[in-house]
Amino acid sequence: QVQLVESGGGLVQAGGSLRLSCAASGRAFSSYAMGWFRQAPGKEREFVAAINWSGINTYYADSVKGRFTISRDNAKNTAYLQMNSLKPEDTAVYYCAADLTRSTWLHSQSYEYDYWGQGTQVTVSS
Repeated sequence: QVQLVESGGGLVQAGGSLRLSCAASGRAFSSYAMGWFRQAPGKEREFVAAINWSGINTYYADSVKGRFTISRDNAKNTAYLQMNSLKPEDTAVYYCAADLTRSTWLHSQSYEYDYWGQGTQVTVSS
């Protein structure tokens, strides 16, 4: 069992930055990969970024590559999503998720993740 709690969302102007945090509890944090997804009103949930258990390997959606950075601190049981150069189209509820499959590959499909946080709202004004 894994519990995930996101924080750090808010309202920011276009071009600004935010850092989201995802605090995990339950199973050993360093034993699983983490991902970030987002869902805008009226749209399906979409993949943003993923990171493997050690933090060495990362994977990004094309829409955020070069602007967002995923990281993790296993000593603090926390994953992060640093978001820079934010755009109005980044507005969404952002979710962190845990992938317990211990696969070699990082996953981008929501069904491949086992546990989810409650989400945090990010709003980017133009």
